[in-house]
Amino acid sequence: MKLYDTMAREMRELTAEDGESFRFYCCGPTVYGPAHIGNFRTFVLQDVFRRVLQLSGQKTQHVRNITDVDDKTIRDSRAADKSLTEFTEAWTVKFRADCEALNLLAPHDEPSAVAHIPQQVALIEELMEKGHAYQSEDRSVYFKVTSFESYGCLSHLDQRELRAGGSEGSAAVADDEYEKDAVADFALWKARKEEDGENFWPSPWGEGRPGWHLECSAMCREYLGDTFDLHSGGVDLVFPHHENEIAQSEAASGKTFARHWFHITHLMVDGGKMSKSLGNMYTLADLQERGFTANELRYVLISGHYRHPLNFTLQSMADAKKALLRIAKAGQALLQRAGKREQATGEGDCEADILQHDFVYFKSAYQSLLQDLNTPEALGRIFSELRELKVDQLRAEQALEAWSDLKWILLALGLSFPQVEEKAGVEVPAEISELAEQRWQAKQAKEWAQSDALRDKLLEKGWEVKDGKDGYELCPRN
Repeated sequence: MKLYDTMAREMRELTAEDGESFRFYCCGPTVYGPAHIGNFRTFVLQDVFRRVLQLSGQKTQHVRNITDVDDKTIRDSRAADKSLTEFTEAWTVKFRADCEALNLLAPHDEPSAVAHIPQQVALIEELMEKGHAYQSEDRSVYFKVTSFESYGCLSHLDQRELRAGGSEGSAAVADDEYEKDAVADFALWKARKEEDGENFWPSPWGEGRPGWHLECSAMCREYLGDTFDLHSGGVDLVFPHHENEIAQSEAASGKTFARHWFHITHLMVDGGKMSKSLGNMYTLADLQERGFTANELRYVLISGHYRHPLNFTLQSMADAKKALLRIAKAGQALLQRAGKREQATGEGDCEADILQHDFVYFKSAYQSLLQDLNTPEALGRIFSELRELKVDQLRAEQALEAWSDLKWILLALGLSFPQVEEKAGVEVPAEISELAEQRWQAKQAKEWAQSDALRDKLLEKGWEVKDGKDGYELCPRN
């Protein structure tokens, strides 16, 4: 598998450093509210990434953290008059339920920041001993940016003029998030303040809490070691979060932190930025209330390439519904040709570490996923091959193999077949379903004479076919 590397700014082949498991870390949610669809674009594409690795025969170790202590969780838990633990646990449960609905594989490890305070304190002590950190007059501990020569290597800030900083009295930033390109010392440990309430822990520097950037470095080290294969997150995390992770981790260990960086570009809504004020910061629950499914949302979120902004609209959800129904009907036709009568389902087990599969059909779609995780191209090739398949000319064993390969490529994408609904009391005979599918494929191939002939044949047998933009409907002729 080849994937674009944010740091190297080029495509690179992925390899497991230890020759066995491909070990990767994904920055998880900050649990102070429901994750919105922009968050889930990142998590869903990371899930497809893992599935493709496993489908290619690569064992994985997937770590995704839970940020349950930072500026926002403390602020909102106090506003809700709840303990930090009670507040964040409730939102963690909600996040996991949404992940399950969206068919995300559970990470192998899901550490929380609060559960790893000792590891964070130990990392700060190491940075202090090596001269990379200092305690300021406000009793907080900061990372000395100028002590790390490679600072800016990920975001390429090193290509600009860095202003001086990194000693006591220099510019320092205590907030978890700050202005892009604001190169300054950042907080490793935040001294206890009145607005923190009861949210503080003991340390050699006094009571306080860890800085957001430090949390991920400590958890990466605990579960993946000083060096691991890949680090991923949304593109908004490149600076300062991931830049600061690199600095504090490599300053402590003297080793390369992550060997590959995988970032997913942001999601737009109706051509603009998501925001609460515009009322377009959709959650999964919002879309389900409008009659859409998690499967349809997943389809939309993978319909654009991860390195390009994706414009989400409610129309795209409606289009996803139609597209998934087309796939389901095609799968049903393959099953019927194979002599199987059961309803097509896309359910499968992807929890195993290795799920290697050799494709005969839909191989080009799989190859698209291996080349920079090109999900939109993979979807396009699925539909192209479905149009080209002459279902009525396939032997039963060929139809079954095509069905199996279709199921596997959908498994790689994490998609499920929707139910193919039939009108109450009306069963469509297999022969009629096959003729209708042949006619649809002929129409898509612009073989008009054959399409018309098959329509007439259906009418002779007492069935009408009504075409839509993305599919058709069979109805008994009155």
